[in-house]
Amino acid sequence: MSLLRIDASIRHEGSASRALADLAESHWLDAAPDARVVHREVGTTPLPSDAWAHALRAGAIPDDDRTPEQRDAAALAATLVDELAEADAYLFAVPLYNFGVSQHLKTYVDLVIADARMSPAVPPVTAGRPGLLVTVQGGNYAAGTPKEGWDHATGWLRRILEDVWQIDLEVVNREFTLVGVNPALDGFTDLAEQIRTTAEDRARSAGRRLAERPVATAHEPHRV
Repeated sequence: MSLLRIDASIRHEGSASRALADLAESHWLDAAPDARVVHREVGTTPLPSDAWAHALRAGAIPDDDRTPEQRDAAALAATLVDELAEADAYLFAVPLYNFGVSQHLKTYVDLVIADARMSPAVPPVTAGRPGLLVTVQGGNYAAGTPKEGWDHATGWLRRILEDVWQIDLEVVNREFTLVGVNPALDGFTDLAEQIRTTAEDRARSAGRRLAERPVATAHEPHRV
């Protein structure tokens, strides 16, 4: 059994999304001690921002007519999809940046979809496999809050992972991660601590469940 973990935070030290994902991963390993974890960093080791355009062009022309940049981009997209195809389960750790999805994760998603195996015209290699999405927000965008609806990332992530990639997804969310950092949020200290504790408990439980959920039939990797 193997777990593919994708981290989109631009920080290592002090990253709330990494901390939650670490809890989920450790409890996944407790439930599956012989398992393997493959780690893909897209936040601190970003993918080339122009790779998606090159990969799209490469998909429309014969290999012999591709530029070196197009061949490299197509190979990179194939490598990313190989990682998805070879994994039995997925762990995505994604912070909210400026009310939207991390540009680093968006580049990753675009490149994955550029590979023919993840085209909307075919069943994705990820279909039916279990996954956990860990999201964190510095503020609070829940229903009834002054900034309700300002989180433009989580809904998009669910559409990609659940609907497009057809992953059997669970979501763990933690809000108010900037309490204690932003003085304007000091009045929410007690609530933020409750939210943190709840999110950490949920991450532990979700990690165990991720290891226990049925695994879909593996797809053979295929490089372009």
